Amino acid sequence: MASKFTSLGLIKPLINTLTQLGITIPTAIQEKVIPVLLENKNDIVAQSKTGSGKTAAFGLPLLQLVDTNIPTLQGVILVPTRELGNQIFTNLVSFATNIPNIKIVSVYGGVPIKPQIQQLAEGAHLVIATPGRLIDLLQRNAIQLKNTQFLVLDEADEMVTALKEGLDEIIAALPKERRTWLFSATIPGSIKQLVQNYLHKNVTHLSAESESAINQNITHQYSVVEPIEKLEFLMHFLNQREGERGIIFCKTKAAVNKLAKNLAINKFSSGALHGSLTQAIRERIMNQFRAGQVSILVATDLAARGIDVAEIAYVVNYHLPDTYETYVHRSGRTARAQAKGISLTILQPEEVAGLEDFRKNLGIDFIKFEKPTPESIEENNTVLWAKKIFKTKPNHEISAAFKGKIKEIFHHLSKDELIEKVLAFQLAQTKKEDASIGKK
Repeated sequence: MASKFTSLGLIKPLINTLTQLGITIPTAIQEKVIPVLLENKNDIVAQSKTGSGKTAAFGLPLLQLVDTNIPTLQGVILVPTRELGNQIFTNLVSFATNIPNIKIVSVYGGVPIKPQIQQLAEGAHLVIATPGRLIDLLQRNAIQLKNTQFLVLDEADEMVTALKEGLDEIIAALPKERRTWLFSATIPGSIKQLVQNYLHKNVTHLSAESESAINQNITHQYSVVEPIEKLEFLMHFLNQREGERGIIFCKTKAAVNKLAKNLAINKFSSGALHGSLTQAIRERIMNQFRAGQVSILVATDLAARGIDVAEIAYVVNYHLPDTYETYVHRSGRTARAQAKGISLTILQPEEVAGLEDFRKNLGIDFIKFEKPTPESIEENNTVLWAKKIFKTKPNHEISAAFKGKIKEIFHHLSKDELIEKVLAFQLAQTKKEDASIGKK
């Protein structure tokens, strides 16, 4: 099959690599952006929804424009998180398979800086960096940007806060005659200000989805619950989607840890992801998630950037996000690569009015997700209780004599009879506990 990338101006080595990777049809943003980056000397601002192929849109032109005969740093890609940096690094290395001698380095915080300094000393044509680590390297004179021709700001709307303090220092180290490519899913006022302050006057604006940054393959749902019902409601939802991968977003690290702990207690295959975890732990959890060993990630917004897994079936907003842009990025974790997905927002009664603002500003039709009945919740809790028993490891320290006494009590019961009795006992205990709570 002939690659449609041939019409975009890419060189044969890149076309061959894409064909080997099974990538033959460019996405909308790639089709619009790649020819412009290869031919146009202007700065660009490109808007496209999360998961639309922005990495290849800027990565392929960068690889083509870099001169590997010149042993200097020629392009810097700034990213908001190390996860996104690692994802871009992996993609660029893959795309560069047929480009000999090109050197690509990824630098980010949370890990020792000395190995990164050593890598840079050995030479780099392209560097992918988080702002904080890049500034640290600049202050140590471990990286030189004076010959850099290209600055890429990826996921710029998520990086504004991180850039606010340090962009002046980074820009000062760059030559004035450079090209800046800014990519973002949304263009809020803060991004417009950034464009005005740091990009050249002749800026080319490109958009693959000018009508909306929202992926049309996502079904947006909401449900209203009391705070005391929230966890049980979530676990009921998760049980109905067993076997599927999903991400649950919380506002704070403390909330992530608390929810992940509750899910683990109830034997859900889950992991926590936030900025306070070490890089080694974050990478282990992400590898487990990609491999399907963990099916649920509980994450903060920033930590979840760079999660590029096509088979994420749903996103849950355990807390309503603070900004419209954050909602776009959260929901954009699902329905990637033309798949379908669900974005469920769990609201408390006082938050319902706020959802209307999201509907108006983002043009989203939110569909009400009906709360399960108390009977269905009770049934789900009992299933979770059964799973806890099933997943409990045997205690081999219990003496054979004691085990024998228990077996003697149950020995005349069939398996079905034992299950019926244990289930009846558990349901009776649950009703007793509920009645006790009701009295309080």
